[in-house]
Amino acid sequence: MAKGDQIYVLRDLAGVPGLYQHHGIDCGDDTIIHYSKAKEIAEIARTSYAAFSWGSSVYPVRQSIIYSPDTVIERAASRLGERQYDLLQNNCEHFANWCTTGRSESRQLASFGLRLDQLNLPELRRLAEGDRHSTTPEQARANFQKALGDIATAYNTTLADQQAAYKTADEWRRVAQRALNLNREDLARAALHRKVAADQRIEALTAQLGELVELELNLQRNRAFAERQG
Repeated sequence: MAKGDQIYVLRDLAGVPGLYQHHGIDCGDDTIIHYSKAKEIAEIARTSYAAFSWGSSVYPVRQSIIYSPDTVIERAASRLGERQYDLLQNNCEHFANWCTTGRSESRQLASFGLRLDQLNLPELRRLAEGDRHSTTPEQARANFQKALGDIATAYNTTLADQQAAYKTADEWRRVAQRALNLNREDLARAALHRKVAADQRIEALTAQLGELVELELNLQRNRAFAERQG
């Protein structure tokens, strides 16, 4: 990694390792600017490399960067102290992509099995934030149920895709091994290329599952609170 790079680390969620990517900007001096959750409220902060990585491997994001390293860091620093984290529209990946490309986007969300444009974002955010005052208790329960149903559909679709990708990766691994046994290095290289593509898909799908789990946990927690208050 180098100064101004967008980087990420795989984080655990709900006891499952490596479920989602946490993004940040490498300042080149062993510090990272990222959406830190060290405090009660998520905040863009400049922390040590160790505080960002939590002892896990750190990876660079491979994409076209339109700004110089110094400009990337200046853009990141301009938002230090911000406390406007939003899983759906302003998460750590939105922030890091904005710093490097000028586009506030999250590929982890955009590639969900259930597309974001199929979800009622204002309603999901309202439910996740615990705003239940604009509806009756009966309507609130119905809203929670629909939101959780949408997430369950997306999760099941993504999980099936992930399992298929694991199977594909294993098949290409075995093909590569057979090719090597036959001294066909050309075929082995081609098979390993396919395996790498399958592994990359597994990584992306795993990140998607993590985001869905996080959103579901927030909704479940607020639904339980709403039912106690109702």
